[in-house]
Amino acid sequence: MRAKWDQGDRYVVISADTHAGADLYDYRPYLPSKLHADFDAWAETYTSPFDDLIIATAKRNWDHEFRIGEMDADGVAGELLFPNTVPPFFPTSPNITISLPRTRDELEKRWAGVRAHNRWQVDFVAQAPTRRRGLIQIFPNDIDTAVEEIRWGVEQGCFGGVLVPAVSPGDEAVAPLFHTRYEPLWALCQDLDLTIVQHSGAGSPIMPMDQPASNPVLITEMASWAQRTLPHLILAGVFERYPDLRFVPTEQGTYWVRMQVATLDAMVPSMKTSADNRTYGIFGGSSVDELTMAPSEYVKRNVYFGASAFSPYEGDIIKYMGADHILWGSDYPHEEGTTPDSKTAIQWSLHTQTEENVRQILAGNAGRLYGFDLDALAPVADRIGPRLQDVHQPLGDTGYVAPPAFQYRPFEGGLALKRLAPARS
Repeated sequence: MRAKWDQGDRYVVISADTHAGADLYDYRPYLPSKLHADFDAWAETYTSPFDDLIIATAKRNWDHEFRIGEMDADGVAGELLFPNTVPPFFPTSPNITISLPRTRDELEKRWAGVRAHNRWQVDFVAQAPTRRRGLIQIFPNDIDTAVEEIRWGVEQGCFGGVLVPAVSPGDEAVAPLFHTRYEPLWALCQDLDLTIVQHSGAGSPIMPMDQPASNPVLITEMASWAQRTLPHLILAGVFERYPDLRFVPTEQGTYWVRMQVATLDAMVPSMKTSADNRTYGIFGGSSVDELTMAPSEYVKRNVYFGASAFSPYEGDIIKYMGADHILWGSDYPHEEGTTPDSKTAIQWSLHTQTEENVRQILAGNAGRLYGFDLDALAPVADRIGPRLQDVHQPLGDTGYVAPPAFQYRPFEGGLALKRLAPARS
């Protein structure tokens, strides 16, 4: 048995993108007793909009033994937990993971639901403390309560970061994340060495859901709205004031990064007062004048990418950012994820990378950013992890272009790379 995680003939794999949550009524004990009657009334009439949360496969979200068994079979030693099931008092709508509370009453009850989920996570992580880390979920509506929740979460010792949702454009109830009201949040996360995480699905604006194109527009635009957060943080000078702050956009792809950053690199110098540019200069301001680095330099210092469903065609992002800024994820238990064929998916996407790069992408970065004990995961990987010799063996001419070409089907197992491969004559 090896003593160190970065030795041996099997890779330690941490999925930096998995989802979990309690069965609906199992959240009740985590709510304040004064809300139990309201919860019972809400739960009695609640209907989930997601099939995978009401059929037999839903137990993947909360059944510890079943989940660990599937992780073992999939070669995944550790997992970072994003929410998945429905917390108390959330609305029934396709925007369930997107819209923020808009009224004081809605905020009070939904915040109680989010706090219940955070407390459920403590118990769920405790069933496999070496292999799981949670995320402290907050709402940006109320900074004081968010800060209080983060301080509580740190005391539990099981959370690796803070999940901050993106804010929809034009949201009248919540200020955009470039607002100065969030300074206490950024300062606290830097002081407490907590990674800030944001997942695709947040930040989409309210839109009509009764049109033939409503659902396809929602799903195809979902990641792009969250991608607005990166330039907001740069232009607001957040990374200038908090140089040790870490930000991880997750499950948003990586193709967009270089174009967005190149645009900022081109525009920001012309927006500074010192540039005396009569066109762009009127759009600058004090926050831009205070930037001492190029936007791309902030990205390469402060930003990491949870590149779930990674493909070999995204290798340029590894060269651009460095392998120490990319994290792999299985997206378990979503049907568009790589389970139960994560070993094959890893081989397909990373077989050309060096051993050092693969070790960082599969585990090293997640361990550093989210506080996993990598050496403690080494014995697990010795038993279940993908072998180095297999990962670096090319699959040959598969015909695969991108993960979405062979994803998306009811979850009996997950994504199999052979499932929709081009027909062979």
